[in-house]
Amino acid sequence: MNAVPDVVFLLDVDNTLLDNDVVVDDLRAHLVRDFGSAKADRYWVYFEELRDELGYTDYLGALQRYRLRELSDEMNDPRLLQMSTFLIDYPFADRLYPRALEVIAHLQRRGPTVILTDGDVVFQPRKVQRSGLWDAVDGRVLIYIHKEQMLDAVQQRYPARHYVMVDDKLRILSAMKAVMGERLTTVFPRQGHYALDPDTLASHPPADHTIAHICDLLGIDPLVLQETP
Repeated sequence: MNAVPDVVFLLDVDNTLLDNDVVVDDLRAHLVRDFGSAKADRYWVYFEELRDELGYTDYLGALQRYRLRELSDEMNDPRLLQMSTFLIDYPFADRLYPRALEVIAHLQRRGPTVILTDGDVVFQPRKVQRSGLWDAVDGRVLIYIHKEQMLDAVQQRYPARHYVMVDDKLRILSAMKAVMGERLTTVFPRQGHYALDPDTLASHPPADHTIAHICDLLGIDPLVLQETP
């Protein structure tokens, strides 16, 4: 039987390893260019509707809803088909934060790294694959609707004596810490709009470690992260 590792590092994707805010900006610009500002704004209305309904972001689902409600007379418009291609073939590897892959390699010297992210079953896996993150963690990828509610499944699949969670959302880190206590060290990279929102910061307790950028982990001995402050 394989020995249980001392630590497993759990890594979020969007705005933790990959600058998803830039991806959204690129999609927004693409929609405006092809369909105009008014219809582009409607896409984001459907996007937020679906997020509220499903509990995760569904870019392709929002595109389908946009098609049915906004473009009923233009179902064969090739621009819409190109929009789905834009999403599926987007160069996500170009949107990784500087030295993100080095961070994964750095942590893996101490224990297994696992991608733990929320999302749908089509676009989110595609993002993880095309960004190079899938290969970087040797296929150890978990994608849930609400990952903070799946901690038993995470621990069953990747047992360890201690866990480290790196995520740009204090809400997620706080929820996981409340369940796992001292068996979890939380790391909060202040990247992306969620991590910089003052109301969000005021609503949750601080993480065990706060860093400005994901690459700052390269200056921290992973052994230190095994010890809850």
